[in-house]
Amino acid sequence: MRSEYRPLGRQKAAGDADAPGIAMPRFLDGLKGRILTLTVAIIMFAEIVFFVPSLASMRLRWLDDRLNTAAAAVTVIDGLQPLALPRELQNDTLMATGTKAIVLRKDGMSQLLAIADMPPEISATYDLDDVGPVEAVIDAFDELLFGGGRAIRVLGHIGDSDAIIELVMSDDALRHAQLIYARNIFLLSILLSSVTAMLIFFRLNSMLVRPLRRQIANMQAFSEHPDRPESVFRPSEEGDELAIAGRHLATMQKELQKTLRQQQRMAELGLAVSKINHDMRNILSSAQLMSDRIAGIDDPVVKRVAPKLLRAIDRAAAYSRSVLSYGQVAEAEPSRRMVDLQLLINDVHDYLDLSADTAIEWINRVPEGLSIDADPEQLFRVVFNICRNSVEALAQQARAESSLNCLTVSAQRHGSVVSLTIDDTGPGMPQKARENLFAAFRGSARSGGTGLGLAIARELVLAHGGTIGLVEKAGQGTLFRIEIPDRPANLGRFREENAAGG
Repeated sequence: MRSEYRPLGRQKAAGDADAPGIAMPRFLDGLKGRILTLTVAIIMFAEIVFFVPSLASMRLRWLDDRLNTAAAAVTVIDGLQPLALPRELQNDTLMATGTKAIVLRKDGMSQLLAIADMPPEISATYDLDDVGPVEAVIDAFDELLFGGGRAIRVLGHIGDSDAIIELVMSDDALRHAQLIYARNIFLLSILLSSVTAMLIFFRLNSMLVRPLRRQIANMQAFSEHPDRPESVFRPSEEGDELAIAGRHLATMQKELQKTLRQQQRMAELGLAVSKINHDMRNILSSAQLMSDRIAGIDDPVVKRVAPKLLRAIDRAAAYSRSVLSYGQVAEAEPSRRMVDLQLLINDVHDYLDLSADTAIEWINRVPEGLSIDADPEQLFRVVFNICRNSVEALAQQARAESSLNCLTVSAQRHGSVVSLTIDDTGPGMPQKARENLFAAFRGSARSGGTGLGLAIARELVLAHGGTIGLVEKAGQGTLFRIEIPDRPANLGRFREENAAGG
């Protein structure tokens, strides 16, 4: 398999070349060396598994050959009965069969046909007609490891007859034959394992190691130039796991590039907002001075409107700072205190400017005297952002049809948690907006919206340790629920205040 991509920057074209900035492991420590070592180990293990029964089989064949050779000689000698076999012929027979004594058991009688110097002690007796596989393996390794200089007795039937031939022999020749066999098998195993391991290694290297190293090199190149489209990995069209991993890598890199471009646009937006904010503060400062002068006019209407105008200018400056702080991913810590929630919701209503001709019914169901432990300015921004979205949706719906357009804000306390709901009877939120509900620049439900309102609201609620979410409702519209817990009681401060009061 080949992973197809074009090298970038200082990246080397060769698949096995080290990518710049990456310390590739040494041969034996790397994937290549491990594959080669593992392949050799597996093949040697297979050879060992094969060697164990083959050695036992070789030993049985060797002993069986000796019995067959002796049986041929015994057949000739038995035909010469009752003549005695000359001593010289006995020695030649014993030498040809490699034995010290030959005994024939026939018709319930045992007959010593040929004998040389009998050993004083027989170390082991092996009946080739009754040998199990496990016993054969044990006897073979016993002979290979501890044999030599021992006298053994071997017996077995002659063909299909009832006659049994028994041989007494030294095990030196048997052990020597086993050693030669083991040496040959070992050398052959080394040769086969080396050749096979190299063939498997080269194939696995081309199928596995080189594509992995190419992916590593591409990751290094992409980390150096993540903004370049040509740095995205170009996987092959094959269907194996490495090709699938390459395609996932390419997809991830493309998504990362989109995110980086979006972050860059947000940074540029933050820079633009900071410049706008600088000029806006100068303008608002002038507006505040003028408002202060207007507030000094002795007119009942001016005195009633001036405080709201001043608060509007202050909040406009706060909004400008909030957009700037969001671009810098920094919000001030909440300055929390107990706030009358009903008055705050009424304040939101005043700034929404719901005149009679908007055809939107506003309902404040927050109980009188309900307090919430929160930063009043930040909580105002949260509620105002959500209510403003609802008002805009209801206004569009009111222009299109004459159905009931209602915005209801309600709240209740459950122990140390205040639950605030904002419910409207608007057209509801599209599926695309639901998927990116609190994502800046992607969660807007209307054309031209930035989606910053809900993103800022969520960040402020989380800073209070609370939660905010869209709740599924049976009827038409959108329902948001905000839950903000009270701050944990500080026992140390409580005790200090108690002691000071006492």
